[in-house]
Amino acid sequence: MAAALEDEQLARLAGLHGVATSYSPAPDRTVAVSVSAVVAALAALGVDASTPDAVRTALAARERELRARLLPTTVVQWAGTEGPPPAFAALPPGTRLRVETEQGEERDGTEGLPAGVHRVSATAPDGRTGHTHLIVAPDRLPAPATRSHGLLVQLYSLLSRRSWGMGDLGDLAELAGWAARTAGAGFVQVNPLHAAVPGTPTDPSPYRPSSRRYPDPVHLRIEEIPEFAYVEDQGRVRALLERAERLRADVLDKGALIDRDAVWELKRQALELVVRVPLGPGRQAAYDAFRAEEGQALEDHATWCALAETHGPDWHGWPEGLRDPRSAETARARAELAGRVDFHARLAWLTDSGLRAAQRAAREAGMPVGIVHDLAVGVHPGGADAWAQQDHFAAGMSVGAPPDAFNARGQDWGLPPWRPDRLAASGHAPYRHLLRALFRYAGALRIDHVMGLFRLWWVPVGSPPTEGTYVRYDADAMLALLLLEASRAGSVVIGEDLGTVEPGVRETLQRRGVLGTSVLWFERDWEGDGHPLPPERWRADCLATATTHDLPPTAARLTGDHVDLRDRLGLLTRPVTEERAEATADTAEWLALLGSLGLLDSPAAGPPGSDEEAEIQGVYRFLLRTPARLIGVWLPDGVGDRRPQNLPGTWDQYPNWRLPIADADGRPVPLEELTASPRLRALLTALRQGGSA
Repeated sequence: MAAALEDEQLARLAGLHGVATSYSPAPDRTVAVSVSAVVAALAALGVDASTPDAVRTALAARERELRARLLPTTVVQWAGTEGPPPAFAALPPGTRLRVETEQGEERDGTEGLPAGVHRVSATAPDGRTGHTHLIVAPDRLPAPATRSHGLLVQLYSLLSRRSWGMGDLGDLAELAGWAARTAGAGFVQVNPLHAAVPGTPTDPSPYRPSSRRYPDPVHLRIEEIPEFAYVEDQGRVRALLERAERLRADVLDKGALIDRDAVWELKRQALELVVRVPLGPGRQAAYDAFRAEEGQALEDHATWCALAETHGPDWHGWPEGLRDPRSAETARARAELAGRVDFHARLAWLTDSGLRAAQRAAREAGMPVGIVHDLAVGVHPGGADAWAQQDHFAAGMSVGAPPDAFNARGQDWGLPPWRPDRLAASGHAPYRHLLRALFRYAGALRIDHVMGLFRLWWVPVGSPPTEGTYVRYDADAMLALLLLEASRAGSVVIGEDLGTVEPGVRETLQRRGVLGTSVLWFERDWEGDGHPLPPERWRADCLATATTHDLPPTAARLTGDHVDLRDRLGLLTRPVTEERAEATADTAEWLALLGSLGLLDSPAAGPPGSDEEAEIQGVYRFLLRTPARLIGVWLPDGVGDRRPQNLPGTWDQYPNWRLPIADADGRPVPLEELTASPRLRALLTALRQGGSA
């Protein structure tokens, strides 16, 4: 009897801290999580639940805290909602509310507040006081002004004859200008351009960055930095340009993989020369304003970069005093390394400026959206954000996913999660400032694993993903801040909501104007006959695509090359004949639907892939038949590339994140040839004409 009571108390304690004791991988199935996972998650939130006595003590303390609390740590007020938020309506009669607005005003009462994040103080008649962060946000983002199609591309893969061995911001601006003016494209979506963790080799994945707030200077087009033209040592400049030409030729002409580390080493040397050139008065003022606006966050980021040059890229292994960004040792090191701190702060400014220039180029070319940037779900545990914001991260925890139909062992992504309690106490400051920084140059923002705004699967470090549990976040606050910053920037938001999604999440996102992501091959009538979903039954509030960076290009799916690739790498869990038969049947069913809709110019008599180019055009014409507000074209599909950019489940077996865009034979295709490709032009013409066959 006592044991049952203790379990019940643990469940109550977990619930009061947003820690799940079970989850439902399917509507008709509930799975209990382990007691050890619950205890570990609570410990990461600063709650001791290691013994029955500790559970009772912690539960009593939490219940006392909630009873005594006058206000929650965060309150959301959606624009257009009548009456005060429930948290204010529940206050004792006569409670006085004093507001310090984000704009710096002081007011009595909360009526008529402008959009923003405001600080509210409450004083009850009995003398109790409380404080909260009040987020006043629009209740919904407007839909994109016009329905449009655009290009999806991993920027590093988009090499031109001017880039230094990998795609850069100059290439992005060129692609956007060309796509808008010649193909009527409304946007270009790229991979996360966050700052990477340095190393030899650097982790090539853009989804495990050092910092999400600051972009990576490896994406700079060096020649477009004004000071580069005034570097005095022209001999070194010529030598750098010659080495850049060799790097570029290795990839485009010799078929080498993209070598991000070599590219960065070359650009770093060039940037060391660039920063020696004095800034002109106007640019100096712009740089000073950037540093002032970014404040402590930029100082921390640049300090981490400087310290990493001396002590290595994982701050956990630094001298103890330097592991704390606020220690006296760190302050001394920052002063001693002031030159290097300034160097890295300057690179952050230059890259931010380059990103803004790319967005300007896209909009000036006529794109209604422009550049769609990608926000990774987390950061590397040894990187700059994890060091600077360590009080906001859950120590000893990693983000992942529970077991599901696609991965029976679950997933561990190696990313430390934010603590929801610390986020709330700060008014979600790290998240808010992150969004504000990204929206400076994003016409739209794709949120990777958007379900993470609601809950994340926490896995104790060292345990298998099956030994994790979900921890909830204040989804109302996270969404309100997302809508607030997006509306201020006039930007669109796209949520990556593929895979298992908790009931109600998609509906909530749709209600708030956050677009979803729909991938053709997954859109079937899962609650009915299982057949491909006809276009008129697709949701409107989404970005519709044929594939993503983690999936096979369309040519590979049509021809079955994706099955052969997984077979060669030993990744199949069933006989290859079964995999091929299933893939062929799936593709044939989709092509039959396309044919019945008249979307294939000349339906092939042979098996799928017999008339590959016409079938790919048919796939994208089909997407145009859906009501989706945005249609995304995977750029490699335009030249018949068969290689996925990332093959989940592999590490050194496959060159993830290092492949240039290539044709059907695997020959790299530079930007200049891409934009001249009759095949790509025909595909984009079909889209521009509205999908008529």
